[in-house]
Amino acid sequence: MSEAPPPPYRWFDLHVLRTERVSPSLVRVTFGGDHLGEMVTGGRDQRFKLFLPRPGQDAPVLPDDLGVGWYAQWRVQDPAVRAVMRSYTVRELRHDPHELDVDFVQHGRPGEGTGHSGPASEWSRTARPGDRVAILGPTAEENGGVDFQPPAGTDWVLVTADESALPAAAGILGWLPAGTPAKVFLEVAHPDDVTDLPTAADADITWLIRGPGAAPTLDAVRAARLPAGTPYAWIAGESGTVRALRRHLVGDRGFDRRAVTFTGYWRRGATEEDLLAELG
Repeated sequence: MSEAPPPPYRWFDLHVLRTERVSPSLVRVTFGGDHLGEMVTGGRDQRFKLFLPRPGQDAPVLPDDLGVGWYAQWRVQDPAVRAVMRSYTVRELRHDPHELDVDFVQHGRPGEGTGHSGPASEWSRTARPGDRVAILGPTAEENGGVDFQPPAGTDWVLVTADESALPAAAGILGWLPAGTPAKVFLEVAHPDDVTDLPTAADADITWLIRGPGAAPTLDAVRAARLPAGTPYAWIAGESGTVRALRRHLVGDRGFDRRAVTFTGYWRRGATEEDLLAELG
């Protein structure tokens, strides 16, 4: 009898190597760790679980048992003590040396701006070399943590994202095969958030600068002239905008609903802690 395959995820103890303010809305934190060489990525919008210490802690407080029941144990820990848990996207994973880049969206001081800044954004602003975190990261390319999955027969792709999903959109653009037709709409808060996103795809990228109280992506997609052929759409960002975009693509544009991958990375008026509490 052959051995069962290893689980596609494992725990990694990491520490901050350096930080960089890459734009007004993004802080990039680069992590290292003794076993980071075992982490792999499926590319595209590869996600993982990040665990941060609470203020005053030297390291994140994790469940005693980090096996298959870790999540249930994390839920019953004291919320004031247990590690801050968030899902993040791999911005870049490098080997030799082993380094992981993660981009953290900045939304100003808590209670201002969009209202969904939280402890992870706060942590990234004050992170220093040596600060400790933990992640639950993939160890196999096929790991269930990649949502961008164009079906066979796709002729072109549509990608929309705001700054919360910009690292995932960048990963998708970097992964797309050469010559793939792509219509891309990227919404950001500041002109200086616009950046070069390398891609071999035949990508038509439109940057949209959001004004106060505005969400221009929906209007831009509604007004866009889209390519002919069979589409696949990946839409991510604020959940209300994402739902409206999906309704437009399926109801008005005739997209097959199975060919629309949609993810609400945040919700206007709700904090990250509010959304976690809704999970029960």
